[in-house]
Amino acid sequence: MDRNSHINYILQLADNALVLGHRNSEWTGYGPILEQDIALSNIALDLIGQARYLYQHAAKLAEAAGTGRVTEDTLAYGRDAWDFRNCLLVEQKNGDWGKTILRQFLFSAWQYFFYEQLQQSRDSELAAIAEKSYKEVVYHLRWSSEWVIRLGDGTKESHGRMARALEQLWKFTGEFFVPAGYEKELTGIAVDPAVIRPLWEDRVGEVLAEAGLEANPGAWMQTGGKEGRHTEELGYLLAEMQFLQRAYPGCEW
Repeated sequence: MDRNSHINYILQLADNALVLGHRNSEWTGYGPILEQDIALSNIALDLIGQARYLYQHAAKLAEAAGTGRVTEDTLAYGRDAWDFRNCLLVEQKNGDWGKTILRQFLFSAWQYFFYEQLQQSRDSELAAIAEKSYKEVVYHLRWSSEWVIRLGDGTKESHGRMARALEQLWKFTGEFFVPAGYEKELTGIAVDPAVIRPLWEDRVGEVLAEAGLEANPGAWMQTGGKEGRHTEELGYLLAEMQFLQRAYPGCEW
C-alpha cells in the first residue's frame, strides 16, 4: 500500500468536513430562526470535530513517513487550495437558506452511507472515526431531509428556490462516486464508491420526491476537487479561514 495514497484519502475526508463546516459556520447569527441557527452551528461544529480527528490521523502517518513535523493545524491552515482534496460540492457558496440546506442534505446522505461502510476499514483508526462520526451524521441527515421536504413542498417561493438550488448543486454530486487515483490503490481501507451510489440515489430520490423536486439524471457532472482542481470559491474561503495562521505562523490559543 502506498502511504501517500493513504494520507491523501484521509485528507480528502478531512477537507470535506472542514470546508463544509466552515461554510455552515458562516450562517451563525444569520439563521432564519434562533433554533435553526443553533442547529446548523452545531452541525458545523460536528464537521469540524470530524476534520480534527482525521487531520490528526493524517499527521501521524505523515510524520511516520519522515516528512517532518506535521500537525492538524499545518494541514488545515498551511496548505494552498491546490493541496486540498475536498469535493467541489462543499466549497460552493451558501446562497440562500434553501441552497445551504440542500447542499447539506446531499452531502449528509453521502456521508451516512460512506461512514456506515468505512467502519469496516482495515485502518482501525479510520474505522473508529467513522463509527463516532456516523452517529452525528444520522442527525445531520434527518435534520436536512426534513428541511428539504418542508421547503420543497412549501410555498411557491420556497419551492422555486429549492428547484434553483437543485439545478445549481446537482452537477457536483457525481464526484462522490468517481474515485481519485489514490482511492483505487487502497483496497480494504477505502470505501468502494460503487457500493454507496445506489443507496445514496435511493435515499436522495425518496426525499426529493416527497419535496416535489426532480433532479436531472442526465446532467453533466463536474469533478476535479479530489485531485486538487477547485472552483475559485475555495480560494476565497481559505483566504478568510487561514488568515490568522498565515499572518502569525505558529500562533496558538
